[in-house]
Amino acid sequence: MGKNKMTSLLDNAKTLRSHQTDAENRLWYHLRANRFMGLKFKRQKPMGSYIVDFICIEQRLIIELDGGQHAEQITYDLRRDTWLRSQGYTVLRFWNNEVMQQLDGVLEQIRITIASSHPALSPNPSPASGGGE
Repeated sequence: MGKNKMTSLLDNAKTLRSHQTDAENRLWYHLRANRFMGLKFKRQKPMGSYIVDFICIEQRLIIELDGGQHAEQITYDLRRDTWLRSQGYTVLRFWNNEVMQQLDGVLEQIRITIASSHPALSPNPSPASGGGE
């Protein structure tokens, strides 16, 4: 990738960070500052020739939020997700309205995805859930 294209991608990522959607802001509140499972997430991060919404490099996890415009971008999203997966990342996609209306479910799906690929991060069951003596 040429220097001008990389500079343009970085500028675009910076602009996206300062103009997040309500759904991105809402999810970012829970992911930022190691609040979610003690993991470090970044937002609007350039990856190859793409910019991902949220990424946890340590867990090789990318989270994408889609608004109505993504219904017309199915081919682009498929190509993009295929490339991201080829780089060793798991890609989770949620609709903006899921984040706004079912945030607990979205966070639980993210937690389950991380726990299934890294069982050591899964919290120990409490005695109330049958995991104790």
